[in-house]
Amino acid sequence: MKRLIERSRSVGEVLRWVTQNPGKVSASHYPIALHKLGQLLQQQPGPPVGAGDSRGPAGQVLEQPEFHVLCQAIVSGCAKFDNFSIVNCLYAAAALGLPGESPLVRVLEDESRSRLGRFNQKDVSMVFSSEANNKALEAIFSSQLFYENRQERFIRSMAEWLPRKAENLTPYTMALIAKYVARHRLREPRLLDTIASFLLKRGEQLDSKVIQKLVFPFSRMNYRPSNHGELFPKLEAILEQKAGSSPLATVNILMSMFQLSHFPQTVLHQVFSPGFISNVMSSPYALIVRRYLSLLDAAVELEFREYSGPRLDPRYRVLMFEHALTADEANRKYSYKGLVAEALRQLVGEECYRQDEVLPPGYCTDFLLWINRSGTVLPLSRVPAASRAPPAPSPVTVSLRSSVLALTSDLQDFAPVVLSVNDKWHYCQNSDILVGSRAMRDRHLRLLGYCLVQLPYTELEKVSGIEEAKHYLRQKL
Repeated sequence: MKRLIERSRSVGEVLRWVTQNPGKVSASHYPIALHKLGQLLQQQPGPPVGAGDSRGPAGQVLEQPEFHVLCQAIVSGCAKFDNFSIVNCLYAAAALGLPGESPLVRVLEDESRSRLGRFNQKDVSMVFSSEANNKALEAIFSSQLFYENRQERFIRSMAEWLPRKAENLTPYTMALIAKYVARHRLREPRLLDTIASFLLKRGEQLDSKVIQKLVFPFSRMNYRPSNHGELFPKLEAILEQKAGSSPLATVNILMSMFQLSHFPQTVLHQVFSPGFISNVMSSPYALIVRRYLSLLDAAVELEFREYSGPRLDPRYRVLMFEHALTADEANRKYSYKGLVAEALRQLVGEECYRQDEVLPPGYCTDFLLWINRSGTVLPLSRVPAASRAPPAPSPVTVSLRSSVLALTSDLQDFAPVVLSVNDKWHYCQNSDILVGSRAMRDRHLRLLGYCLVQLPYTELEKVSGIEEAKHYLRQKL
């Protein structure tokens, strides 16, 4: 039957083989028949498949009784089809141009969604390439299997068609897409600009919690959208009106803007006001907001020196992070940090560096060393005790910058150095651009007076063994 279908020379011949021999047709034959119909229709003149013009060959075929018999057979039996047949029928139906509201497509989509957890990666990619309507996109991006795996083919395709479909998507669907883009660090300008355009057009109708989800991919990918000249002022205006309605979302949006070196002054006046602070300190998420506000306050001091409004009360300042980031801990076995640690231990000795040191305003560093003017790494015993311990935030801390500069006033003798192991997940996907949080961390550490020595994974992956690693570090230092 497979050979007979594949050798058919006309649409009528395909339909006759399938509909007149039901006893010889198995589940695997249906996608073959749909694919063959698509091929034959492409060879015929007239409106394209799925164009909605019943006068052309495509429309005539879709209206034929035999074709409806074929569709009904798939609808009736698809619950018993294997995964491969379900996926291929859906893919073939999409290629054939069947409308999304047709019973065949609806049944196949429903069956596919119910089986997502059992599909292999090839099946998943084919399903996602076939579905592109609003309801289907919600199902796709809500799928844990899809969310946890990067679908390169689908993403490349989506970058082409999403700009055309964006106006018809719901905020919920767009937020799911934004979450996926951020999760996989996809610095795809067409996708990010589409999200930005959606946000510019619909921002006033969205609540702060949705806005924070749509804004996050920009800071995550360290990407200023092409419309940022219009978008950022509009976001400021929206935040001015809605700052108090969802304080945590407001602070998250501000953090995204800060990571992109944009500082909305009027909104800062609000979030550092006594009323806003009092409100968030009595809320269940007080600690996380204090962490973010502490980092925002430090960023204002370091990067927005012209700001003259209210600041965070020193009583509420805390470290943003107290230890390594969760992502770094989870990916420890894939990190080059262990190799660098052993090479550094052999090269300079354990008495010459600190590992996993947390520096105010709460940045975890991989390795902290002190180097003199000639480039020699100094033992901690030769560094003044006050310099070895970074200042903790407290009510009497006058200024982060002045604190560190005071500690390094002896710069003619030594300077603090941060060795930064930049693993693959610290960069945007397939890019040499650091994610926004990492980029802001590096800016701030430099402004605080630290010398940064970057150890990118693209260099470390070429290092083979401890001796090569020691040679590499010697060159870097």
